[in-house]
Amino acid sequence: ITGLQTCSSPFTGVPLGRDPQVRKPHISNMGIRKKSNKNPPVLSHEFIIQNHADIVSCVAMVFLLGLMFEVTSKVAVLFITVQYNVTISNNEGPEETTLNYFQHGLKDLATVFFYMLVSIIMHAIIQEYVLDKINRKMHFSKTKHSKFNESGQLSAFYLFSCGWGISILSSENLLSNPIGLWEGYPHTLMPFQMKFYYICQLGYWLHAFPELYFQKTKKEDIPRQVVYISLYLVHIAGAYLLNLNRLGLVLLVLHYFVELLFHVSRLVYFSNENRQTGFTLWAVLFVLGRLLTLSLSVLTMGFGLAGAEEQGLDFASGNFNVLFIRITVLAAICVTQAFMMWKFINFQLRRWREQAHAQTQTVKKKAAPAKSKSSKKDKANGVNGALASNGADSPRARKEKSS
Repeated sequence: ITGLQTCSSPFTGVPLGRDPQVRKPHISNMGIRKKSNKNPPVLSHEFIIQNHADIVSCVAMVFLLGLMFEVTSKVAVLFITVQYNVTISNNEGPEETTLNYFQHGLKDLATVFFYMLVSIIMHAIIQEYVLDKINRKMHFSKTKHSKFNESGQLSAFYLFSCGWGISILSSENLLSNPIGLWEGYPHTLMPFQMKFYYICQLGYWLHAFPELYFQKTKKEDIPRQVVYISLYLVHIAGAYLLNLNRLGLVLLVLHYFVELLFHVSRLVYFSNENRQTGFTLWAVLFVLGRLLTLSLSVLTMGFGLAGAEEQGLDFASGNFNVLFIRITVLAAICVTQAFMMWKFINFQLRRWREQAHAQTQTVKKKAAPAKSKSSKKDKANGVNGALASNGADSPRARKEKSS
């Protein structure tokens, strides 16, 4: 009868009125994962953190749907496509061809915002479908878990940015012709790939600020992350706005390659702590990368632009080739490289201390069993070199027996 509980026998535990021999099969719930029915309140902090990728996807979908309607298409285009197109006709060949270049302006802020949303979505996809699956298999601690996620995300980004940047440098012949870093300045006209590259770079590093909230970053780690992100944004935006896009692209690719090696080495180290060769190679390339960055910066700002024909400050034409700006840019690059070297030296010193401490601990552990074995032998043979003697074997006992 519905609503009534069946009485059971106090001896057998079987409900009364049923055959005690017939028992239901025992079902273990150890392998079944209980799902909590407690959903966080809508628009609460936990709700936004759990569903931030879906929320951002819906916002991005609004802009894409805006392209379908004539009324909203003009606004949606500002967010999705690259703005400030300039068409130049080329009469060098037998037929007239047109070349498309792009400039920068205020409308780029809308495009950067949209690709910031795309970066948040891609971040969530890599986290859920790649990194979380690896974390479940490896069973990392909380500290290693956060570092593994950071290195996994940055490795994917650095790998993509390095490949894309090298393809742009090769297409613009900047690898074979370094003079192009300052020749023809101001470089106000950018090809589509170069401008889109800078838009995506700004969008990615801007998305890192809300990710501090979405990933529940510890309070003590937030200042370090904010400084780290701000340095990227200041240097990338400075190269983009001051029309130093060629120099900025070369320095970005160089820096990203070194950072890619570091994060890949850290991922390998988490899988097997005995594999530390990558850190040694990274340390060498890090120092070489800093020297090469300073050399290219001094060569471009101190010699190339200083001897250029077009000198002066002209906002209309995008010319910022004056002594004050050159010194400011060069000083910013030098200070950043010095700051990175200082952090690098501290990291290496801390790593050497940890290795020395680990070696001393292993030596102590090896010495402890040897000392315990020697003490056991001393107890068996006598203490401090004195042999333990039985009463029958002593000289006095022998004398008494003979008497």
